[in-house]
Amino acid sequence: MPSPDITKPPSALEEQLRELRVALAGKVPRKRPDQNLLIGTWNVRAFGDMNDKWLSAPGDTPRRAAFDVACIAEIVSCFDIVAIQEVRANLRGLRYMLKALGRNWGVLMTDVTKGKDGNNERMAYVYDTSRVRPSGLACELVEPVDQAAGVEAGAFNRQFARTPYAVSFATTTTTVILTTLHVVYGSDLTDRGRELRAIAEWLSNWAEAEEAWRHNLIAIGDFNIDRRGDELFDAFTSTGLTPAPSLNDVPRTIFDTAKHHSFYDQIAWFTDERKGPLLTLDCSDAGSFDFVPNLKGDRTKTELSWHLSDHYPMYVEFALPAKPA
Repeated sequence: MPSPDITKPPSALEEQLRELRVALAGKVPRKRPDQNLLIGTWNVRAFGDMNDKWLSAPGDTPRRAAFDVACIAEIVSCFDIVAIQEVRANLRGLRYMLKALGRNWGVLMTDVTKGKDGNNERMAYVYDTSRVRPSGLACELVEPVDQAAGVEAGAFNRQFARTPYAVSFATTTTTVILTTLHVVYGSDLTDRGRELRAIAEWLSNWAEAEEAWRHNLIAIGDFNIDRRGDELFDAFTSTGLTPAPSLNDVPRTIFDTAKHHSFYDQIAWFTDERKGPLLTLDCSDAGSFDFVPNLKGDRTKTELSWHLSDHYPMYVEFALPAKPA
């Protein structure tokens, strides 16, 4: 079977995409040239291979099909930069998403992380080249094992399970350094707590070094924090990192309920001048997008999670300064 042309969906599916666009327009702020910056984060479940159909049939493997990827692209297109976690070694789904987005979109990504905790994943930034450009920095954060930041001697005898990935992007008036994470879940809280505390210390030191350049350091991704105020949250915020306040009550996954509200995905920056520089940008809006009403159909949420994701895309909007920072 020939691969579908991701840019030309059948008419019935194009109508569903139009309905999705309307729902997105009612929730996500629109892009305003030289006035705002929209940064998103999305853990797209097992974002790897896809099958050669527009819609999957029961029993198809992989379950993700061309229409699912077109929907992912439609959501991603609302933002200027999106940090995507759980991109797999097989890049077919990502490549088709970029085709659907069009020639004004680019991608930067890590190689695959090997080992059990790495889960065969890589991290990626997808960005709108008509709005932002990479400004020179792209690196993975690593620690000498004999100098692990903020961790007692001998407790951190390995690198981060999936090394944080930092890239700098420039608009016409400012620069942001995004550091995306997918913190190890681990068999208990200890592994996550150690990683979160080490990452927080690393970012604090880096933010202080960048202060003279007025660059904005933002942590973004899936931090696997269960709830606000628990020991993992305390580890993450121990050096002054503060999650965007508007996101405190935003559900993170399609399985969240009123009684169980996860705090996994975060967008955070430093707000305590004693610990690190303040952000020079003003956060004007923040939220997540619930795609379930538009895309669930007669499937269960678990089935939907393998087609789209089990996480919601989450975003912040920053007002851009009128003059270069």
